[in-house]
Amino acid sequence: MTTSATTLRVAVLQATGLVNSAAENLRRLATRALEARQRGASLLVTPELFTSGYAPTLIHGTDGAAHRAQLAAIAVEHGIGLVASTVEHDNDKHYISASLFDTDGTEVARYRKQNLFGLDENSVFTPGTQPPAVVTFNGVKIALGICFDVEFPEFVRSAALAGAELLCVPTAVPLRAAGPAGKQPFDTRLVPSMVIPTRALESQLFIAYANHAGPNFAGLSTIADPYGRHLSAAADDGELIVADIDLRTLTQARKDTDYLARCTHRSTVFNTP
Repeated sequence: MTTSATTLRVAVLQATGLVNSAAENLRRLATRALEARQRGASLLVTPELFTSGYAPTLIHGTDGAAHRAQLAAIAVEHGIGLVASTVEHDNDKHYISASLFDTDGTEVARYRKQNLFGLDENSVFTPGTQPPAVVTFNGVKIALGICFDVEFPEFVRSAALAGAELLCVPTAVPLRAAGPAGKQPFDTRLVPSMVIPTRALESQLFIAYANHAGPNFAGLSTIADPYGRHLSAAADDGELIVADIDLRTLTQARKDTDYLARCTHRSTVFNTP
């Protein structure tokens, strides 16, 4: 359901996937997909590796093909677009992937995470090498990223320059344990609360960011707009948030401050011999 020709209602699920409990995770996801549809959403974005549970060294050995088929079936059953992250095997290489399923179950986009985070991910997964494709869903141009990718401004900027109006980001940002002094100098809650709206502002696009819930993850899933505002934001518990992606806001933001136009011009200048 689109609210108008220029508006897409998006839902973001914040919930923690149970490790190696795919059937239960898929059941929970289907329930939330129904809820999202009842709240008028046309697209649901879910956390990184939610179906398998986020535990890279435990779940990397099982290819997610069967999970993707079940996710496609959920999209069809509830008539909703679905962004979900799975393990992908390609010969002897394993990837963390994100897929966009249309309401007819078609997988219209798949992206492999380029920026792996931490020892666990890097020990069992291979980084992707291709930028995310930009595809149109219900009139909105969408690209996919995964977790750590979006913390790099150049990643988000390249998606915007490729035409993305909405960046959908399944993520799994954990809270960090205190160090020897009893404190952790980096509070990862700053990523969803501060970094995500900043990325949306500086690259002038919408971002739908779906994290796992507390107590071990940062939570604070958000939908941010091109002015750097949180259109909707979760706390740290399991939650479904909803917001409207209004392309008129995007058009106005790009008129108000021409970051993208200037970036395109300067890139051309800098690349001129």
